[in-house]
Amino acid sequence: MATNGDFSFAGGNASVKNNSPSEKGRNGLAKIHTQKKKAEAGEVCHDDSGPTVKAQTIDELHSLQRKKSAPTTPITGTPKAAFASALSEEERQKQQLQSISASLASLTRETGPKVVKGDPARKAETPKVSSHSHVTDPFHYAPTFSTSDSALKFTHILYNLSPAELYEQAIKYEKGSYLTASGALATLSGAKTGRSPRDKRVVKDETTTDELWWGKGSPNIEMDEHTFLVNRERAVDYLCSLDKVFVNDQFLNWDPNHRIKVRIVSARAYHSLFMHNMCIRPTPEELENFGTPDFTIYNAGQFPCNRYTHYMTSSTSIDLNLARREMVILGTQYAGEMKKGLFSVMHYLMPKRQILSLHSGCNMGKGGDVALFFGLSGTGKTTLSTDHNRYLIGDDEHCWSENGVSNIEGGCYAKCIDLSGEKEPDIWNAIKFGTVLENVVFEEHSRDVDYSDKSVTENTRAAYPIEYIPNAKIPCVGPHPKNVILLACDAFGVLPPVSKLNLAQTMYHFISGYTALVAGTEDGIKEPTATFSACFGAAFIMLHPTKYAAMLAEKMKKHGATGWLVNTGWSGGRYGSGNRIKLAYTRKIIDAIHSGTLLEANYVKTEVFGLEIPTEVEGVPSEILNPVNTWSDKAAYKDTLLKLGGLFKKNFEVFASYKIGTDNKLTEEILAAGPNF
Repeated sequence: MATNGDFSFAGGNASVKNNSPSEKGRNGLAKIHTQKKKAEAGEVCHDDSGPTVKAQTIDELHSLQRKKSAPTTPITGTPKAAFASALSEEERQKQQLQSISASLASLTRETGPKVVKGDPARKAETPKVSSHSHVTDPFHYAPTFSTSDSALKFTHILYNLSPAELYEQAIKYEKGSYLTASGALATLSGAKTGRSPRDKRVVKDETTTDELWWGKGSPNIEMDEHTFLVNRERAVDYLCSLDKVFVNDQFLNWDPNHRIKVRIVSARAYHSLFMHNMCIRPTPEELENFGTPDFTIYNAGQFPCNRYTHYMTSSTSIDLNLARREMVILGTQYAGEMKKGLFSVMHYLMPKRQILSLHSGCNMGKGGDVALFFGLSGTGKTTLSTDHNRYLIGDDEHCWSENGVSNIEGGCYAKCIDLSGEKEPDIWNAIKFGTVLENVVFEEHSRDVDYSDKSVTENTRAAYPIEYIPNAKIPCVGPHPKNVILLACDAFGVLPPVSKLNLAQTMYHFISGYTALVAGTEDGIKEPTATFSACFGAAFIMLHPTKYAAMLAEKMKKHGATGWLVNTGWSGGRYGSGNRIKLAYTRKIIDAIHSGTLLEANYVKTEVFGLEIPTEVEGVPSEILNPVNTWSDKAAYKDTLLKLGGLFKKNFEVFASYKIGTDNKLTEEILAAGPNF
């Protein structure tokens, strides 16, 4: 035992000697020696402290924490890339900011606002500009224009931020943004929790008057050029009045030969992260060579439109100008307006290149066989196109070109209501860091999301990159489709579980876009209601539906694709008396379509609709394949069949007068393919 004030430590790192009065510290405590003395070389503390940081201030220390990003993709191959490599980083940054400033230019000035990269919260990033000189710093750009309040300030540009940076911006500055237990970002879209189709306008000019579909049944509501410019000015002035705006430069269409460059200017981190997920994310090299966008969105959704402006019917307006390649959003913060607005643009631009734009899901077998899935809400499009034995090319928007199929988007936008890991494991597992959760409700303490809670809206959504799906095919492209599957949830119970369609029938049912919903009547009785949406996406198409249908038939004929009508609805009676066709049976039918065995089956023809139905499908009871066999009341079946046929005919009246080609032969073929009675 140590005595008389002698202490020793097993590690040998320190020793304390207290044998003389001079070696005592305060209050008689022994002194600890940390400096080596020659006489006590082995008995003093060892100094194992590390070197100090290379910073003189706390701000300098924080700056060391964040490493500057640099492109890692080598620039090779193209002349364009060779030109880009000749630019210095300073010149490239200046060109990029000039392009963004031009995008934000007011119509009353020839130049855009002063812009600077970075967060205004970091004061050091706001440059000082003397009245006698232009700014030469590459990270900001100051054009010259007349003095005004707006001319005296810089607009900070938060350019192509990462998800982590956007999380920080949203949580810090946007009320209603929270980190959930799964790592996803929960956000609120404000008063609007869905699209506003009645507030969507398209500029009608000399070109679009003849090209677009106008009038009865069309989703295109007209506005004039002047009104668009008034709204654009309002949106741009609002965005330029802010301390900061978010700018995303991204792509649409995974086919590199036909991709579109888009720029999204928005005021919310939520919108920027949403579009980061939903559009195709450029590589650093692609971003260096981005240049001028093909299309620009100005999302000033927090600011209302002026109701006294011509054509405005509310404080919300979503305006498309195809000549200017611009879209303006006022009075709605619902992010889906951007996604579907760009889809409308693709429905206009792609057919001009002889490329068919499609509102469909798409997957591919391991042998390279591609299937397209069309269907309205509730038909099972997402469920059936998500198959663990097949690769997912995309869940919603596609193009069919001379090269095959390609996904338009870089992400998925999934419904979340009543979501569970058991029912939709892929979507459930995709809700993690980087995912945007719209309008969901979560437990205040644990931040676990309650997907059954409809307190905010039933239209809760998750937006995530497509790479979050394990069997996604990257890049999202595939060969020409082998099967085109049209899904309908027939609550009337008279359509067969599966029918093989000829080309004319495929066009007819594609233009019809039928499903039947179950709606409540005043006395509480639930009754089926027929719903028709042209091309299975009437809200987004720009041209007349027959133009898309003719392109579909032409491509199917050229590449040998087969059309199928699959009913995922009722059998043995209408809703209330019959039964929903089991999902297991529908999956067996889809499997038989993919494998090609259904092409080899024997077929019989139904009355009224003239559909060819197989007599047997492996794993499916043969008696349900022909719906007449499942109805005990044959007279009721016939009445219901005729009623549905009449609804199809009435819906098609708006398309019947549209002439396709010089001889109108194709229109007659399509009409003949409908119900006949």
